[in-house]
Amino acid sequence: MHGMWRDGNHFELLPEAARFLPAMFEAVDDARHSVLIELYLMESGRLASEVIEVLARAAARGVAVLLLLDGYGAMGLAAEDRRRLEAAGVALRWFNPLGLHSLARNLTRDHRKLVVVDGEVAFTGGFGVVDEFLEAWYEVAVRIEGPVVADWMRLFSSLWDSPMSRGAGAAALVHGLEGASAIRPGHRGMRGRVVWGQGYRYQAIRHSLQRQVSGARRRIWICTPYFVPTLTLRRRLLRAARRGVEVCLLLPGGRHDHPGVRYAGQRFYGRLLRAGVRIFEFQPSFIHAKFTLADDWVSLGSCNFDHWSLQWNLEANQEVEDARFAAEVAELFQRNFAASREIRREDWARRSRWQRFREWLYGTLDGLLTRLR
Repeated sequence: MHGMWRDGNHFELLPEAARFLPAMFEAVDDARHSVLIELYLMESGRLASEVIEVLARAAARGVAVLLLLDGYGAMGLAAEDRRRLEAAGVALRWFNPLGLHSLARNLTRDHRKLVVVDGEVAFTGGFGVVDEFLEAWYEVAVRIEGPVVADWMRLFSSLWDSPMSRGAGAAALVHGLEGASAIRPGHRGMRGRVVWGQGYRYQAIRHSLQRQVSGARRRIWICTPYFVPTLTLRRRLLRAARRGVEVCLLLPGGRHDHPGVRYAGQRFYGRLLRAGVRIFEFQPSFIHAKFTLADDWVSLGSCNFDHWSLQWNLEANQEVEDARFAAEVAELFQRNFAASREIRREDWARRSRWQRFREWLYGTLDGLLTRLR
């Protein structure tokens, strides 16, 4: 299975939980046949309780509800909530539960985020079911209709019915599920494809991004919460900036769930700034969104620009080639740039010794982790 470009889709940008959560809940409440959900993070709390209620309502109507959770990322889901899901009729499976096997296998996590309803509508982005997404974290999702939804279904099904996934939910439940692959009248005809990564074994997301960075003529704007890019990507960003492409990075500011990752990535700021890359640190909250704009190409989904996403995790993004959708994403970037602090080259050169030490320390730790692969 390889990601193919398909015409006749419609993509709706849904910035912030206040927009994408109601849209997802409405879609699940309208489900007639099936609801497929794949998540990395799910922890007990207010949002988890709301999600469980929505899924229970769907299952009570006879809808087949399949929930695939990462065995590590969902460890915060209490046993009582797991029992509530299963008692409601939700089929539950776990990807790669932690075990006494190889370290490399334990490091392989399912970081994808996906909701598919009736094979007709899908959602993806960087979201999870943790209360931080209600207020503290800024996130973006996309609503998807059209032929690419069937590709999202196939991606889900292949992992649900996989030796790496276990649980009471029967693997055979995905057999026979079909997506609505026909182009529907009234769709705006957007071109898109599903692209995914499986750690070091299959890195389509990484290779696609590198091609876009190398071929961009006007702009490369990247938003990621965890910016620890590979050497190859750093070199391509530098070359793009030097040939006159507008390269902008939208990154978290001081509000970060893993400050060490921020410091590890900041060690690259100096060289990027000298090449002409503009760096913006988002101020209102922790920005957890992952989306990229290169000319009129957009990629939005689960993949971060760090070694975990690019070398160990299972990831998936929606790519779109459409000038109209690109304009919406560009407008979103501009609003977020305006809410950010731009890092100036001259100011960065005068940063404190303490800041430089933290960059060195966490950069060294990041290098050690990278060598574990």
